Amino acid sequence: MKRTIMIFAVLATLSLGAYAQKVKVKNNVIYCGNVAYEQPVTVKFELENTGSSPIVINNVRTSCGCTTVEYPKQPIPAGDHFVVNATYDARMMGHFSKDVGLYTNNSEKPIYLTMRGVVVDEVVDFDANYDFTIGSLKTDADNVEFDDVNRGEMPVKKIHIMNTSNKTLSPTVMHLPNYLKATVSPTNIAAGRTGVVTLMLDSKHIRDYGLTQTTLYLGMFPGDKVASEKELPVSVVLLPAFTELTESEMANAPQISLSSESVDIDFNGKSKKSETILINNIGHSELDISSLQMFTNGLSVKLNKSKLQPGEQAKLKITAEAKALRRVRSKPRVLMITNDPMKSKIVININVK
Repeated sequence: MKRTIMIFAVLATLSLGAYAQKVKVKNNVIYCGNVAYEQPVTVKFELENTGSSPIVINNVRTSCGCTTVEYPKQPIPAGDHFVVNATYDARMMGHFSKDVGLYTNNSEKPIYLTMRGVVVDEVVDFDANYDFTIGSLKTDADNVEFDDVNRGEMPVKKIHIMNTSNKTLSPTVMHLPNYLKATVSPTNIAAGRTGVVTLMLDSKHIRDYGLTQTTLYLGMFPGDKVASEKELPVSVVLLPAFTELTESEMANAPQISLSSESVDIDFNGKSKKSETILINNIGHSELDISSLQMFTNGLSVKLNKSKLQPGEQAKLKITAEAKALRRVRSKPRVLMITNDPMKSKIVININVK
């Protein structure tokens, strides 16, 4: 008898486990930013049925009558993505946090979704120069640079955007590497209104010191196609840390000296032009130039030696290509990473005339 009861209990436990909620939510909490008084705001929650059988949303509850919800009424097949839209009527001034509970056929516990923001008398747009175009958006930047980052730091960069189309857009950042996270606020941007793209860097996930570059794409809606006009280049410069060096080690450290930290290039009708910079180790131990990288296309470098003993000199030849440099967005520069604790990062600016 006891054995029968134990078997039944095990089967019941397995049954409950198989019946557990199998819905993945992209963002459980969405921040709407500033919302104009009596201007309803709608957020779009993206979900996925990750179970092996269809699910049905059979009940929806909200934290107040000021929030309405649109959701799929038909069964959602296994593996399908779906959208739940929540709209707040914005009839009360101040901060708001509105919850939506979705009840499905395969769990007694609801799926909670939250929209937050601030209702204000008037939405004041960010006073910026939207000089760049990405898709249907005007932006105040067309590339992002995380400079002088030490491992473990988590810096944040913001891009202000304006919807220049004649319809509401739901901008989304695509092709994010594991060291970057992105949010767009508000989720939906009406025609002529503005928002902010926030990029958060987790430097622990970057392996190598020096320059790491990637290209993100700013879509106009979830599932938008990747295209060159939606590109958003991002660069990160990760620096080695020398915080644990003793006073004696600092005194005996290498020290780099350059004949110049900028190069003037005058093509004067030529397709290519080269300039040379002299590098000296004026310190007391071996200087190691561990990384030499370019921020843009159109440049090439040649260093005759990367390890310099005290008193030694090296030559850095920088070659610029006119045609390629005409197409770059950001300023052409060369990045050098060294073991000089006082100058671990050196940026050589290329000034093209």
